Amino acid sequence: MRVLALLDGTLADPESSLIRIDDLGLLRGDGVFETILVVDGKPRELTPHLDRLDRSAAMLDMPTPPRAAFERAVELVLGNWTGSSELALKLVYTRGVEGGDGTPTGFALGAAIAPKVLQQRADGLAAVTLDRGIEPGLAERAPWLLLGAKSLSYAVNMAALREAERRGASEVVFTTSGGSVLEGPTSTAILVRGRTLVTPPAALGILPGTTQAALFRAAERQGWTVRVEPIAVDDLYSADGLFLVSSVRKITRVHTLDGKQLPDSSALLSELQGLYESEY
Repeated sequence: MRVLALLDGTLADPESSLIRIDDLGLLRGDGVFETILVVDGKPRELTPHLDRLDRSAAMLDMPTPPRAAFERAVELVLGNWTGSSELALKLVYTRGVEGGDGTPTGFALGAAIAPKVLQQRADGLAAVTLDRGIEPGLAERAPWLLLGAKSLSYAVNMAALREAERRGASEVVFTTSGGSVLEGPTSTAILVRGRTLVTPPAALGILPGTTQAALFRAAERQGWTVRVEPIAVDDLYSADGLFLVSSVRKITRVHTLDGKQLPDSSALLSELQGLYESEY
């Protein structure tokens, strides 16, 4: 099932042709998006997602996304959803048609969560480390690279996932050439040592995670230590747990990295899932 709402406050048929072939989001990936988890009709972290949509649009020199229109589109999707209790809600905002009047294209699309993602939540996954070609300070030196923006230009991310599949894995942990951890193609990396959660800093040019932020808030309230600091790739293999988190995947453990079995983090996963769910 899918439900599509446009920014003019109307519903549309997701099976119909709606996007112009000269839309710059299609032609060049020139736009931004957010994906939000909805559980029992309630979108999680909606305001942080809308804030991040604003930041990404600003980085692309796009007009500020019309928040009221997006909020109305969200309500339309949720009000017409009759599928499962969980869904993925995608907000998309492109620069509009090439040579047009500059009016952006925007919509909200609700869709069922892929069975593969649900399976990985339960069973964990195998990942590989891949060099992203990013070094510390690059985001500041070269802002035109849009590091840290959630743009529609996902060709590199999808190519990395295909490379992971060729290597017998299903996910990727991007790294710098110097051996520091970045993020996954569609997720934030979290390392666990004892009662400490660690995630790499956004200054490396990665996207600050909304799910990571929610987990850190809950963990800190329960006496955990949370840190945002660089992580060396070598530390991933000996940590108590390595997790990839995102809105739709929630918290997913990595059980195998680069063909090496990691320490069993099943019990730790249950604890972290409990912390995360306590936020809602």
